[in-house]
Amino acid sequence: MIINKTMKSAMMGVTALAGLAFVAGSAQAEELRLLTWGGYAPDEVVKLFKEETGIDVKVTKSNNEEMIAKLRATGGGGFDLAQPSQDRVAGAQAENRIYKPMDLSKIDASQFITSMLEATKKSTTYDGEAYGVPHVWGTSGLVVDTKKASMVKDYTDLCSDDVKGKVSYRLKRPTLIGFAFSMGLDPFAAYADEAAYAEVMGKVEEKLISCKGNVKTYWEGGDSLLNLMRSGEVTAAMAWDTGGWKLNGDNPDITFVAPKSGALGWIDAFVLPKKGKNDDAAYKWINFVMQPEIAAMITASAGNFTASKGADAFAEEKLKAQFQTSFPAADLDNIKWYPPVPAGLETIEGKVLDRVKAAKSN
Repeated sequence: MIINKTMKSAMMGVTALAGLAFVAGSAQAEELRLLTWGGYAPDEVVKLFKEETGIDVKVTKSNNEEMIAKLRATGGGGFDLAQPSQDRVAGAQAENRIYKPMDLSKIDASQFITSMLEATKKSTTYDGEAYGVPHVWGTSGLVVDTKKASMVKDYTDLCSDDVKGKVSYRLKRPTLIGFAFSMGLDPFAAYADEAAYAEVMGKVEEKLISCKGNVKTYWEGGDSLLNLMRSGEVTAAMAWDTGGWKLNGDNPDITFVAPKSGALGWIDAFVLPKKGKNDDAAYKWINFVMQPEIAAMITASAGNFTASKGADAFAEEKLKAQFQTSFPAADLDNIKWYPPVPAGLETIEGKVLDRVKAAKSN
């Protein structure tokens, strides 16, 4: 068969176009499969990431229980990056081997709040290797009407006669933990010894029973607490930072206060699933979203701040002012981050809470 110059040029052109199409298709095919919470990967952030890197982000929204169940079912497959809470990492790795260690040399540590990065590395360490770095976080502490209950600076101040009958908190483990720290005890240090932990909880139980006369009600739903604070029936409570800031938007006298003994903090981390196929894209995403300006976009979407250093400067003005008032640097570094809960401790806590609930008010 004789191929003339025109046909040959045309065929070469088709071949070149096919090659370009293959290259373009390959670039478009790069994808980060992200298993995360609602609000942590807003569309505008995903778009900016793709514009900068060319990487598509496939977002699957989930929660702690579902994340771990999905990864356990696949042996750590199906996703390249996941975001369980930091206290759900080391235990899940020990039981199921569903993650791979973080290569911290690929993380831009300068973008993280140091105390949060160190706390998360510590809490997610298993067999000598860190499996997580921090992302979104929040706390529980005190929500106080500063005109009517200015003396409330720590959890045990809720037992002061100055706020008798005007106090509310939940009968849940954060209350036990918070009161323990406020009493000069360290419940987290006792986690490894059930007997020691039971002793700590026994002292907290006595304190909570003696404090029952101060409690207007034990709140359960967040909306009910907000209404109690708005009406003035309650002037001091244990609650989340976001609840306190929401109330502050309605009444500048009410706000979230970080307790002297330390707010209690949770962190949703970044982890690498064991069978993830695109670690490079995962590290790029982590470093991208920890940029202060990008982190502020995630705060606007999720409602909580991130561990990005300086991101509060880019937050909406009202929220920025609330955050900076509630969390000066010393209070930020004093947050008590929840470690993994060993088996058996929830049973001890449950019995203490039952006895507190059943006890008569003094």
